Amino acid sequence: MFEDLDLHESLVRSVAACGFSAPTPVQKAAVPPAVAGRDVLASAPTGTGKTVAFVLPLLQRLLQGKPRRNARALILTPTRELAGQVEEQLRRLAARSGLRGAIIVGGVALGPQVRALRTGVDALVATPGRLLDHMEQGNVRLDDVEVLVLDEADRMLDMGFLPAIRRVLAEVPAERQTMLFSATLPRPIVELARTLLRDPARVDLQPKTSAAAGIRQAVYPVAHDDKTGLLLHLLRGDEVGNALVFTRTKHRANRLARMLEQRGVSCAAIHGNRSQAQRTQALSGFRTGRFRVLVATDVASRGIDVEKLSHVVNFDMPQSAEDYVHRIGRTARAEATGDAWTFVTRAEEGELRAIERVLGRRLDRVTVDGFAGDPEAASDADLEARPPRETPAHRPHASRAAHGPRPDARVGHGPAPRGQVAHAARAAQPHGRPLPRGQRGQSGRHVNGAPAGGGQRGQSGRHANGAPAGDGSAPAPRGSGSHDERGGARPGAPRRAQGRRS
Repeated sequence: MFEDLDLHESLVRSVAACGFSAPTPVQKAAVPPAVAGRDVLASAPTGTGKTVAFVLPLLQRLLQGKPRRNARALILTPTRELAGQVEEQLRRLAARSGLRGAIIVGGVALGPQVRALRTGVDALVATPGRLLDHMEQGNVRLDDVEVLVLDEADRMLDMGFLPAIRRVLAEVPAERQTMLFSATLPRPIVELARTLLRDPARVDLQPKTSAAAGIRQAVYPVAHDDKTGLLLHLLRGDEVGNALVFTRTKHRANRLARMLEQRGVSCAAIHGNRSQAQRTQALSGFRTGRFRVLVATDVASRGIDVEKLSHVVNFDMPQSAEDYVHRIGRTARAEATGDAWTFVTRAEEGELRAIERVLGRRLDRVTVDGFAGDPEAASDADLEARPPRETPAHRPHASRAAHGPRPDARVGHGPAPRGQVAHAARAAQPHGRPLPRGQRGQSGRHVNGAPAGGGQRGQSGRHANGAPAGDGSAPAPRGSGSHDERGGARPGAPRRAQGRRS
C-alpha cells in the first residue's frame, strides 16, 4: 500500500484520488530510497509506472523544504507528448499539496511559458531544446534546483540531446538529488549515470528487451502491397476497439492516415513534423474516442499514454528490438492487457528473427481467414508516392520560354528576364548543346529546356524540370525525401544540428 512508503499525507490522499490502489513493482523499489534522499538509477519496461515512481518522492522533498521563487525540481523528457504526460501526473499528485508546476516545450508560443516562470513554480517539466531557449533569454534560473530527473534517458540520447543535457547540468547545483529513469540501460546510459549519480540505488526489474506481461504479441505475414488491405480487414472486425499504428516515416504516416479516412476509418496522424496544436488535437481526439486509429512514428512511441488502448499495430517493422518493446508498451499499461500485432513481409523476416533472438522467444504467426488482398486498398508504392511536383509548363516564365522570347529581350545588356535567354544566343545555339557561360538566364536553364551542367546553373539553382540542382546528375536515393524520425533529411534541405529541439 502507498501508506507504507512513508509519504506525506497530502500525497497519500492524491494517490487515492487518482485511483491507484497499490504501488507497482518499480514504485515499490524506487520510492523508498528516493524518499530517503538517495540518487536512483531505474530501468523497467514501458508502462510499469515509472512516472509515479519519481514524481512522488520529488513532491515529498519539495513539501519538506522551504519555498523559493525559482524552481526547485527539474524533470527533463525527450518529447513534448511525454512532457505533457508527466506534467499531468505531477499536477494530479500535487493537487492537495499547494505545489505548482509548469511545462516548457517547443511548438508553442514562449509568452505563456515566460509568464508562468515569472509567477514562480516549484517544479519544471521540460524538453531540453526549449529549456535552453529560455535559459539563453534569461527567463529561467536553475540555481535552486534540488532534484533533477532524467526521464526516458535512453531515448534522449538516441535523439542526440546529450550536448543539451550537459549544458543544463552545468547550470544546476552540484549538490542535488538526481534520478535517472529509463526503459533500457545501454552502455551510454550507464556511462552517463556514472558521471551524474552518487552511490545510486539500482532498480533493474527486467531485461532491457522484455515487454509487459499483459501484452499478447502476434505476427501477421503479409505481401508488401497488401499491408493496407490487411489493416482495413482487421479494423472491420469487432476485436479492435482502438489502435495505435506505427509507420517508418512521417510521410507514410500521413498517407496511411488519409487513406484510412477515405475508407471510413476515423483517423489522425502524429509525428515530428506536426505542430504542437496538431499533435495535441490528434492525441486528445484519440483519447476521447473521436479517432479510432492514431498513426504515429517512433517519436511518439514513449509519449503516448492512453488508458484502455486495445491494440498496437506495427504497420512497418521497427528498427530494433528496443524500439519494438517501446512501441508495444503503449498497450497493457498499469498491469492491464492488450494486443500487439506486427505486419511482416518476406523481406523483413530477417529483421523479425533478430528481434525474436533478443526477446528470447518466437512470436506466434497468424494467418487471417478470408483475406486474399484488397484490390481497392493502397499498395506500398502508393504510400511511398508523393504529390506531383509543379512542372515548368505550370510556371508563367517557363510558358513564355516555350513560345519564344519576349519582344523586348535584348542582347549584350546583361541577363534576359527570368526563364529566358537573349534571342540571338537562342538562335545561334544548336539544339541540345550547352550554352557558353554568360549566355544563360538567371534561372540556369538552356534555351532547349535541358538542365544546366555542373557549375552552369543560374541563381535559382534549379533545373528546367523543376528539380533542385545537385552535385551530380544521379537521382536521389529511394526514401531520401521521407525524412524519418531518426534524422534523415530531404534532398536540398539543410542538415539539422545533432540535438533536436522539442
